[in-house]
Amino acid sequence: MTTSQLIQESKPGAARREGHPGLALAVIAACQLMVVLDATIVNIALPHIQDALKFSTTDLTWVVSAYTLTFGGLLLLGGRAGDILGRRRVFMTGILLFTLASLLGGLAQEPWQLLAARALQGVGGAIASPTALALITTTFPEGPERNRAFAVFAGVSAGGGAIGLLAGGMLTEWLDWRWVLFVNVPIGVLIAVLTPMYINESERHPGRFDIAGALTSTAGMATLVYGFIRSAAEGWRDGITIGSFAAALLLLLSFAFIESRAKEPITPLKMFADRNRSGTYVIMLSLAAAMFGMFFFIVLFVQNVLGYTPIQAGLAFLPVTAAIGIGAALSQRFLPVLGPKPFMMTGSALVALGLGWLTFMNPDSTYVGGILGPMLVFAFGMGLNFVTLTLTAVSGVAQHEAGAASGLLNVTQQVGGSLGLSILTTVFGSASRDEAKKQVPKFMTGSSPEQKAEFAKTHQLPAPWGHDVLAHGISTAFVPAVAMAVLALLTATVVIRVRKSDLDALAGTAGPAGA
Repeated sequence: MTTSQLIQESKPGAARREGHPGLALAVIAACQLMVVLDATIVNIALPHIQDALKFSTTDLTWVVSAYTLTFGGLLLLGGRAGDILGRRRVFMTGILLFTLASLLGGLAQEPWQLLAARALQGVGGAIASPTALALITTTFPEGPERNRAFAVFAGVSAGGGAIGLLAGGMLTEWLDWRWVLFVNVPIGVLIAVLTPMYINESERHPGRFDIAGALTSTAGMATLVYGFIRSAAEGWRDGITIGSFAAALLLLLSFAFIESRAKEPITPLKMFADRNRSGTYVIMLSLAAAMFGMFFFIVLFVQNVLGYTPIQAGLAFLPVTAAIGIGAALSQRFLPVLGPKPFMMTGSALVALGLGWLTFMNPDSTYVGGILGPMLVFAFGMGLNFVTLTLTAVSGVAQHEAGAASGLLNVTQQVGGSLGLSILTTVFGSASRDEAKKQVPKFMTGSSPEQKAEFAKTHQLPAPWGHDVLAHGISTAFVPAVAMAVLALLTATVVIRVRKSDLDALAGTAGPAGA
């Protein structure tokens, strides 16, 4: 055994089994898949959760938002923790916390127990997810090998939502709603066991936590998300809604002020000086806002109007996963030749086209005739963008800031999705109420006495009048989604610039700094 081998084996934090980059990537991707799945896998189980734990309809929304608020609010802190404490160590901590929270959530017997577990899941996800992306930048060398790793990571991130809907339907229908949480336990344990075997510990960068920045950014993002979520239920004129937006503005301005003066900021503001990176964040924010809404409302339509079971609803999204994968593979292959801008522009335009197509949905729309086509166009456009945006966001970032850069990219995706869904839900609610006013007189004229008696109890219009209300609300909600995609397209067109150094870096041929 050589001296160099002895040194390598005794190196602190070295993986016990090196030389398996495919397995290292599988561990990282499995973590991201588990975190992304949780954003959608619970959605289909919500009616069963409501019946089992006796949630009111209003309180049921917190099963989703408790996770969203903590996950989106703590992502920046999670990325910074990986930089300072070591990414493998922090990665494993997040995984174990997420796994424990999933177990506690599955065992919950009271509503508050489930909500506490969902919030704890968000904390674990916020620690693990940005560290997972940063581990790619330190595990794989820049160039084609890293590009392929990012393609796998981005494909998992993009397709995880659709896979979660299918898995949620299967687990809920075949087993029990608790298994949408229990399923994370064996996966999390396996990831925790394999991580020290195949992933090296990153270099720890001396420093201290920017506590003031972490607190103001976390509180500001959580308050902003809460404001939009509350506006969906209570309206834009609600006092608490207005107060939430005011508090969020104050906190985020304070965050920017603190970061501009901090010696070791949690988010180095100099990252925003690069117009390509800043544009990337705007595009991700806009497209994620549209994507979350698309998944939510299509699931609502196929189950409530088309009468699909939870499993059938999940199967309806499998073509979305395939289209995203094809788009991601194409962008990964041709990025070194064409650069990021063509993919950002084409992808955003396709997303806008698919969403515009969905605005024509009506109660007579079928899956094949009115939903599948626009979903495929939308998904292919998202696939073109995910790899491109991921590479652009972390390109050229120093290793000791990779956690912050990747954390910010995840923040824009998570917060963008949460805010976008809340905005679309508000539009949906307003449009549905207006349509209901038109449908009630028709219902009173054409319904049976039994239907009128049931309506007096529930205040819910049955089919076909209820289908008209739902379809009108959904199609109207896609209008602001189109606007979000158009914003992404305009940003890609006006802000993004392709430089030769970008193409060189993507091809793995970039010369020394300053060359």
